[in-house]
Amino acid sequence: MATAPKKPSIVETLAPAKVMETTAPAPAEISKAIENAPALVSEMQENMRKAVEKSVADAREAYAKAKTAAEQATSALETSLAAAKTGLAEINTKALTAMRSNFEANFDFAHALIGVKSVSDFVALQSEFTRKQVEAVTGHAKEFGALAQKVANDSTAPIKDQVAKSFKIAI
Repeated sequence: MATAPKKPSIVETLAPAKVMETTAPAPAEISKAIENAPALVSEMQENMRKAVEKSVADAREAYAKAKTAAEQATSALETSLAAAKTGLAEINTKALTAMRSNFEANFDFAHALIGVKSVSDFVALQSEFTRKQVEAVTGHAKEFGALAQKVANDSTAPIKDQVAKSFKIAI
């Protein structure tokens, strides 16, 4: 009986025909690498030291900039709050003055009412008092509006300037 030809196994078909040969380094190359190792390690250490020193210097510079920016922002906020405090004191003084003038006008009106002899005098006195009060309230409202606008501008100007300066530096 004839035998069928032997079929190669999968390992035999996938295995490379040639096996790569590896060569060991020569003893001279090994001794040269050993001799150069301390110099390479020293160079690596020096490079690491320089990188760390540069990182520390950059961190110090960034900290100094942040500290300066924080000090400037604090100064601007203090200036802003001082302006707001002064402005609110002015507004309070203006309000007290308005209240005093209103009280005096009411007192004078009440005093004038005592001397009224007729209804027509009462109506005339009442009309005049009302007209003056409307004018006074209108005047006070304009003064308060202008003063409030001034206080708002004076209070926000230092912060606005600091923000503009900070963005100008950052850009």
